Amino acid sequence: MKDVRIDKWLWAVRVFKTRSMATEACKLGRVTIAGMNVKPSHIIKVGDKISVRKPPITFTFEVLALLDNRVGAKLVPNYLKNVTTPDQYELLEMARIGGFVKRQKGLGRPTKKDGREMKEFTEEAFFGFDDWDDENPLWTEDDEKKLGSRHHTEG
Repeated sequence: MKDVRIDKWLWAVRVFKTRSMATEACKLGRVTIAGMNVKPSHIIKVGDKISVRKPPITFTFEVLALLDNRVGAKLVPNYLKNVTTPDQYELLEMARIGGFVKRQKGLGRPTKKDGREMKEFTEEAFFGFDDWDDENPLWTEDDEKKLGSRHHTEG
């Protein structure tokens, strides 16, 4: 097969929705091979490991085959192998969960659904555990003795 540009390949395997988006990502330094930023015209080969930074995570793909025309989603696994680490997907999940807590300026008042989600999230985060167990307290007298009087003020 003839040489394939990285921007065209990233578009063809559906990493980016448009070729111009793939080109722009390369120009912005969000696409790397072996830790080196690549230009949109960089020629790729089978076996290359390509990292694509799409905040908040960095996807990593291994090139299995070359192509220059866009293929259907079902055929994509024939051309690339997703080797993104699980910790990157955890970052994505954390961003998804935490995304609704801070609203962007100008979006207006939260909807009822947003309010329910925020309430559910804050209740689980702050009230979902019982650390006020009198039988097994988190703060004991031994802890207080270890710290001494430097953290304890007497009336």
